Amino acid sequence: MADCYLDRMAHLPATITLADLVAAVRRFRDDRDWAQFHTPKNLAAATAIEAAELQERLLWKTDAEVDQDLADPAKLALVADEIADVVMFAMLLADRLGIDLAEAISAKLAANEAKYPVNLARGNARKYTELGGG
Repeated sequence: MADCYLDRMAHLPATITLADLVAAVRRFRDDRDWAQFHTPKNLAAATAIEAAELQERLLWKTDAEVDQDLADPAKLALVADEIADVVMFAMLLADRLGIDLAEAISAKLAANEAKYPVNLARGNARKYTELGGG
């Protein structure tokens, strides 16, 4: 059997880091010579399209119906596939733009901590501009 992506994934460490996953997604892309198509515009569009496919899995259902669907392992696996597609395209976009995802996520969490202090945001879904803090 030819060198297979899944075979190489088996050699990842037991604890996979975000950098390991980005490298694996990059290898998958590079093995297929797809980087030429992965412009920032196309990767942003692909991320949005995959997010829409994720939404489609849950569209027109009540929360109870969604909960019932997600209790079915086969349906949950389909949702997991869509989530993976969204995350992989976002990883490739960040990689293409030279954005360190761990740093970007840490910075965003810090910004959100400031925007949404626990004492004001806990238990409600209001936007930070509507929380009424100092």
